[in-house]
Amino acid sequence: QVQLVESGGGLVQTGGSLRLSCAASGSIFSINTMGWYRQAPGKQRELVATITGGSSTNYVDSVKGRFTISRDNAKNTVYLDMNSLEPEDTAVYYCNAVLRAQSWSDFVSYWGQGTQVTVSS
Repeated sequence: QVQLVESGGGLVQTGGSLRLSCAASGSIFSINTMGWYRQAPGKQRELVATITGGSSTNYVDSVKGRFTISRDNAKNTVYLDMNSLEPEDTAVYYCNAVLRAQSWSDFVSYWGQGTQVTVSS
């Protein structure tokens, strides 16, 4: 069984910073892409940032230059450093990992439970 556990959300004022963390645990052979998604009230879940096993990154345009995604492969952990936060960044942030539990198994997508980020104006 694989679990993704997120931490680091909270309430911050406009212009502030937060760091989200997500640790994957359980039966893991290898992890391909890890990423962060977010869902604001009344909106669809959207991609925020992804990072491959080779550390190639991708960001949604609205966070470029403000957010940085990174990973620690030894700890099976992905981070999201969020700076210059804006009220529009308020959402539940979800961690995602595409991984395989065994060398012979297919890659499967897993999700964390979500962590609330609220940016006050």
